[in-house]
Amino acid sequence: MHKPIKYAEKALSYLANGAWTVFAAANKIKPNPAFTPKWSDKPLLKSWQKSKPPLGWPRATDSLCPRCIPEIRQKIVDGEVDYKILLKEPVGEIKAQIIERDGKILMVKDCPKHGHFEDVMAIDTAFFRHLEEVFPGRDIPAHNDDKLHNHGSSTIRHGRGSVLTVDLTNRCNMMCDPCFMDANQVGFVHELTWDDIKTLLDNAISIKPRRQMSVQFSGGEPTLSPYFLDAIRYSRKVGYNSVQAATNGIEFAKSTEFCRQAAEAGLRYAYLQFDGIGNAANSHRAVGNLFDIKLQAIENLHSAGVDIVPVTTIINGINNEQVGAIIRFALDNPKKIPFCSFQPVSFTGRDEAVTDERRAAQRYTLAHLAHDVKDQTGMGEPVRDWYPISFMSTFSDFADLIHGPAADWGQLSCGCHPNCGIGFAVMCDKETKEAVPVTAFLNADRLAKDIAQLTDAARGKAMSGVGVALALMRNYDSFQAPTHFKLSDMLAKFDKCFRITNRNYGSVSGNRTRADIEKRRADRWNFLFIAGMWFQDLFNYDFRRTEQCIIPYATQEGEISFCAYNTGVGWRNIIEKMHMTATLTKWYDEHGRHEIVAGGKRLEFGDVHHSLILREDDVFRGAQDDLDKAGIAKTARDEKRRSRDEKLKDAAHNAKMAKLYREHVLKEKPAPEGFVPVNNLIAPAPPKKSESREEVGSFGD
Repeated sequence: MHKPIKYAEKALSYLANGAWTVFAAANKIKPNPAFTPKWSDKPLLKSWQKSKPPLGWPRATDSLCPRCIPEIRQKIVDGEVDYKILLKEPVGEIKAQIIERDGKILMVKDCPKHGHFEDVMAIDTAFFRHLEEVFPGRDIPAHNDDKLHNHGSSTIRHGRGSVLTVDLTNRCNMMCDPCFMDANQVGFVHELTWDDIKTLLDNAISIKPRRQMSVQFSGGEPTLSPYFLDAIRYSRKVGYNSVQAATNGIEFAKSTEFCRQAAEAGLRYAYLQFDGIGNAANSHRAVGNLFDIKLQAIENLHSAGVDIVPVTTIINGINNEQVGAIIRFALDNPKKIPFCSFQPVSFTGRDEAVTDERRAAQRYTLAHLAHDVKDQTGMGEPVRDWYPISFMSTFSDFADLIHGPAADWGQLSCGCHPNCGIGFAVMCDKETKEAVPVTAFLNADRLAKDIAQLTDAARGKAMSGVGVALALMRNYDSFQAPTHFKLSDMLAKFDKCFRITNRNYGSVSGNRTRADIEKRRADRWNFLFIAGMWFQDLFNYDFRRTEQCIIPYATQEGEISFCAYNTGVGWRNIIEKMHMTATLTKWYDEHGRHEIVAGGKRLEFGDVHHSLILREDDVFRGAQDDLDKAGIAKTARDEKRRSRDEKLKDAAHNAKMAKLYREHVLKEKPAPEGFVPVNNLIAPAPPKKSESREEVGSFGD
């Protein structure tokens, strides 16, 4: 039985629908031209002016050979070839086809030298089609960017991006598999100086369109940098209102004081490595009590005023069964978890030389994610509830219009390729824990079209505000909304995100206070956004995705697409070697070795104290063992170990066969015990080496 207010809101939706018909017809009369805002030298785009890459299938695109690229990259790193060849020539580039086969979407390509390659892009063709059909188009072309965007075929050409990533150091206090940057294993230290950090941040705000970007400090482990806190402060000073840290949480778990200092410096989000619920589910990271570390880090950070985003690298057969458990954890703790980010594995870094067998077994796509969420939580219809994250750019365009030409920054616009990232929003009641997909009670497709019409008409703030209120009301279904959720809550949520009115929801600017943080947290409704971001590797690389990257890396050689930096041509390896701080030997001599928690060792930091709600079944579920049962290697280390064991086995077999050949074909007499045959003579066998030494992993092994 619905509450009376639900019926009143339903009637209001019908009235708004009728009013919208009149409003929309009037709004189409003599639309205003787009203005050029202060943060761009090009005008705002009308919806029909937005360009799109080739979509659908079958289609052709430009890709890379998974074998040619590592070869040429190594020659550049070794100094045999000048890196500028990447700016002038299509090194390692080959054509690829995106096709449908057996109900799946595949990328297939052929290299004249290395042969045929193919990989899965989606396991659900209807889902893949939906994402591409609702893609609204690219952002304003990047301009005033010649000094920072000059990377040949890898150059970013559209928009400004959403998150500027700055790697403070390549040092890390863990030895993870997978690791897209191969931290602790490259033989040298690359760590930004304070002048480097300021220069990168200053350069970033010179590019237009100057979007409202977040800055994410990453690594390695960014908290190991001596300039971590200073970098946060400086970011807020120059105008970035969302400063993040991509972290494993170890330093935050160890010290509440460090969390307080980070929050006071201006850290807004901790993007916390979080691969499952329970220590067993995280065991593939080779830290004995890693889940305990995560819980303590969440408690410490939240208490200090920092919001936490669990970030999960999803690997088929390793932890894909944890998708539902992680979402349940977020829904059970809505006051502390506002966002979940899932990142399907990218075979790069330590995993670039992955075998075909392991790649096929571990490959995980965005379509896998959508179906796992539905199967493991019962929520989220893949085609109804999931959208490309670029879908939100329609709403960002409207906010740009509302804020007018005098705004210093444009709104955050996630204008990436529809194959890059997806999102699914859930409205969660922090008091009752009731959770409902937003698209179950809000017609997202029609709302986006309505909002685009308002933006195209380019009216003043007042008329546009009336229009967006009508659009929200007519697309709202009160009967499908959470029990205690009201239409006024929906309007307030939209306003809180896009700041259309002047209502104070708590500042997010550089001068925000703890009171601002608590005011924003006091909202009863948690708009839990579940995102999937699939970074490319050499087996599914598409330059059409690279061109409109929204997560550029700031480096000494300009700003480079996330995928071009970590995968693709692999600019990371080249730039870090070009600008390396010191060899490991020199670094150790001057700074000593930092602690690395690996090999299943536990981090000792005292008892865990937290107020998070955990489900026993999820915590004690144990590690996923699909690959063990199939006899497939889990990591690059496992593959190397298996390869070594196979070689030893082959060598032993060959030695045995050689011995039999000598004895039975050549009729040689077997050597006495303790002697070996040497050039047909009998000589004493060399003493055996000690087998007592254990294999120990350390920074730089």
